[in-house]
Amino acid sequence: MSYYTRRLPKVIKTFFPRRAAGLLLLLLFCSSSVAQETPYDRVSDQYPKNRNIDVLNYAFDIKLADQSDMIEMVATIDVLFVGPGQHQLRLDLVKTSDELDGKGMIIDSITMDGASLAFQHQGDELLIDLGREMPKSERIQVSVTYHGRPALGLIIGPTKYGDHSYFSKNWSSRARNWLATVDHPYDKATSEFIVTAPEKYQVVSNGLMIEETNLGDGNRRTHWKNSVPIAPWLYALGVAEFAVQHVGTFDGKDIQTWVYRQDRDAGFYDFAVPTKKTLAFYTDLVGPYSYEKLANVQATSVQGGMEAASSIFYNEKAVVGTRPRGWQNVIVHEIAHQWFGNAVTESEWNHVWLSEGFATYYTLLYRDYAYGREDFVNGLKASRAQVIKYYMEEDPDYQVIPDHLEDLNKVSTLMTYQKGAWTLHMLRELMGVEAYNKGVRTYYAEFQDKTALTGDFRRHMEAASGMDLRSFLGQWLYQGGVPELTGSWSHKDGQLHIELIQTAAKYWFELDVELDVQLENGEIKRINMHLLPREGSILSVPIEGTVVDVIVDPETVLLARWNFIQKK
Repeated sequence: MSYYTRRLPKVIKTFFPRRAAGLLLLLLFCSSSVAQETPYDRVSDQYPKNRNIDVLNYAFDIKLADQSDMIEMVATIDVLFVGPGQHQLRLDLVKTSDELDGKGMIIDSITMDGASLAFQHQGDELLIDLGREMPKSERIQVSVTYHGRPALGLIIGPTKYGDHSYFSKNWSSRARNWLATVDHPYDKATSEFIVTAPEKYQVVSNGLMIEETNLGDGNRRTHWKNSVPIAPWLYALGVAEFAVQHVGTFDGKDIQTWVYRQDRDAGFYDFAVPTKKTLAFYTDLVGPYSYEKLANVQATSVQGGMEAASSIFYNEKAVVGTRPRGWQNVIVHEIAHQWFGNAVTESEWNHVWLSEGFATYYTLLYRDYAYGREDFVNGLKASRAQVIKYYMEEDPDYQVIPDHLEDLNKVSTLMTYQKGAWTLHMLRELMGVEAYNKGVRTYYAEFQDKTALTGDFRRHMEAASGMDLRSFLGQWLYQGGVPELTGSWSHKDGQLHIELIQTAAKYWFELDVELDVQLENGEIKRINMHLLPREGSILSVPIEGTVVDVIVDPETVLLARWNFIQKK
């Protein structure tokens, strides 16, 4: 049996007829269909996108001085015009201001083909006048020279050992604080970081190092080139006094560890595993790894981990020298992001669950593979408890895919991770593991190194399963709430009587609820009850022998809370 196949206990499955209306709706729910657009396929996060312009590459030439938070930058932007009528290039770059205590960026000059260009720089918007209207298919390079002290985005300061360092922190729309970019995932581009810094520092970034040269003046030039298009929040820069280890390779691609020089032994030990095993797992399950290397990097700029493409950052306190399971799971989660979020990227921030929900669930799938079913189920139960607590205590109306985003630096919550993961788990159970895996593989194959929306994912899952999944995804992603169930069971004179109803005040769901009837002789009989929105279900069936208990959701496949008791 495939390891990814759901493993069931030895039970006698007992199926009972559902009411005709429920059965008809279920058949309609699972019928073969062609994916149709929903209103949420068109939801926008309000970023001012210009799809007539495609940024192909950014080259950031940066000068860093020791013990200083001032940076000097030349950003060369390679642009293709895919539509007519464009005479202006809009970039995101935060301007220095009193509100930022004098921090921000100051433009020195902007040129194209050696000629100066006029520009306007206000707030975090840089508008560049190209001097003429650009025809479709025209390709240009614009160089922006600027300097300043970043307010956010690049964390400049001491490590836990007091050493000076620089680490990027671009999530989710903070790259603009130091990088002149189209700071949104809809326009992915390749990138280069050419860093001049004092010789005592090592520099890590996305992609491959193609140059490292001591300049003879106490500085070193380091050039990293990333040849795979990624979103700006994934651009990475780490500058510190590192110890660097080349751990091995996966499919010919280097696996590296970058930790503070003081943490050499502990860091090399902690990060030696499980990177290679995890890369192999996701490659087999989903598709090929996109990037040219994978580096695990100790950093000052993150609380847990940050999935920067090919150069993952971890909190500096993650290095302890004992490989604790919690931090190992963070490594697995950030590597899962290399497929979901990095290679396949949400084209609107409203759909960030395509990144965070997927990485969370695929971490659980790896835990099932590496540590066993019990660990997987414990992770699911902990996740479910977090979802229920959030809806009860924080926001009962929260939607995984929101209608509107107020702040593009606040695009996710705990529910994006946990409810997003549970949505995938229930979808996998609904479709069956084989069809689910097929759908994810074809989705990944189409959108690898591109951007996607939830409707794109749904289209592939419908094609793999023959089901119409609009209602299913609608109730879990596009509305608030979590199912609340109340029920009871009794067993008298050989007849098992079960009542189960939804009791939520506002949001309703169509559910299949599994129950295990446990008999005194050790036999287990599986029952499935189908609940329609705003309705309950009553079931009365003959059961011989003595019923010891009736267990709701024995396989941990339902996101719901319930109060289910024996009725005397």
